[in-house]
Formats: sequence, C-alpha cells, structure tokens
Amino acid sequence: MALLALGFIAFAAVASVALAADADRETDLVAKLHMANTNLDRMELLPDDSDWFFDFTKQDKYTFSPGGVINANAATFPATVGQGMTLAMLNLGPCSMLPPHFHPRATNFVVAINGTTQTYMIAENGARTVTEVLKAGQMTIFPTASIHTMMNVGCENAQLISALNSDDSGTTNLANTFFSLPANITNTIIGGGISAQDIYGRIPTVGTGSSFGPDQCRAACAKQGKMIKREW
Repeated sequence: MALLALGFIAFAAVASVALAADADRETDLVAKLHMANTNLDRMELLPDDSDWFFDFTKQDKYTFSPGGVINANAATFPATVGQGMTLAMLNLGPCSMLPPHFHPRATNFVVAINGTTQTYMIAENGARTVTEVLKAGQMTIFPTASIHTMMNVGCENAQLISALNSDDSGTTNLANTFFSLPANITNTIIGGGISAQDIYGRIPTVGTGSSFGPDQCRAACAKQGKMIKREW
C-alpha cells in the first residue's frame, strides 16, 4: 500500500492543478445568512427571485480548455447557506482530468451527463483502489475524505454533476499540499535521487480545477483532430 501511495503522489505531481478555493462573492450577505436564527429570517435576506437562480454556464470556471469545476456553494451562491449541500458541474475537455484530491467535509455523489470518464477512489490506508468508467446516466460515490481523481478518456468533451452534502465541503489537492511541506520531509518521503522542489516547480499554478491529462491520450485525440492546445 505504501508503494501505491507513493505512485499516486508522483502521478499527481506531474499532472496536477490545485482545485482553486472559491472566493466569497457577497461576504456580508453570507455572514448574515449564517447568523440568521430561522429559515424565515434567511428568506427575508434573499427577497428577489434572482437570489435563487444560478447559471453554471456564466461562471468564470466554465470551460473545457482543459476543463473546470463550477461550484454552487456558500461562496458562489448565497442561497445555498444553511441547505447543507453543494452542487458542482465538472467539465473535462478531451483527455483532461481532475487531479487527485479529497473533500474534508463532504461525501461526493458524481453522475455523468455525457462523455466517458475514468474514476479512481481510495477511501483510506489499507483500502483497495475502486475504479469505474462512467458514461451518461451512470454514477459513483466518493465517501467523505476519500482520495479520488477522474479523467476524460475520450476525445469528446465530458461533463458530470457532483453533489456534496455540505455547502462548504472544502477541497485538498494532494500534490500541491504535499509539495508545500518542508523539503527535508518531502525529499525523505520520495527517496534519494529526486528533488521534491524540482517536482514542485512542474506543478501548474491554480487554475479552474481541471488539468491536461497524459500526453499519450492527447496524441491519440490529436490524430483525430479533436485535441485542445496547452495553455501553459
């Protein structure tokens, strides 16, 4: 299991982008909603029909180049405060992936809308790796704090819906957090001959939540004329 974990970390390091934290859009309103004593009090803070409307396609992370994670949560959609849920739309361009990560405060139900998406999940130390291929109308579950990742293994765009049972689920990206530790720790874990800092320098900066996948997949799709160009 230790070797599997190290391999998983190395894989994450080469291809990962941190899943960016969502910035509060209406800080004062969200604070008031959290402080409201009753649901009726919250309703009075959201008096307009537009307060209850969220358009995933109009968000800045809605892209398939290489992809994006668009969250409707307490930070982006104040009406979710107190509802105990986040709904996310996951966009994956050809061969794109969500890097290995976990949600510390939520279980994650993922349903495929279109495309072909390979998923992997490890619940905890000692647990086996669960893998599934999701096509339209199929789903899988990532339990709270389980490590998971997914990749579009086709040459068409893939889209999925993710439901999490918290309006503040949080996301921890493995590669970025691991390589943020002191070098004497990361170098010891990796072993001799490899510099953790060199690997860290290859991890792209925070993006829209998705990253480009393996070059082999990208090359196969490029032959079909269905590949997006790297943007970094």
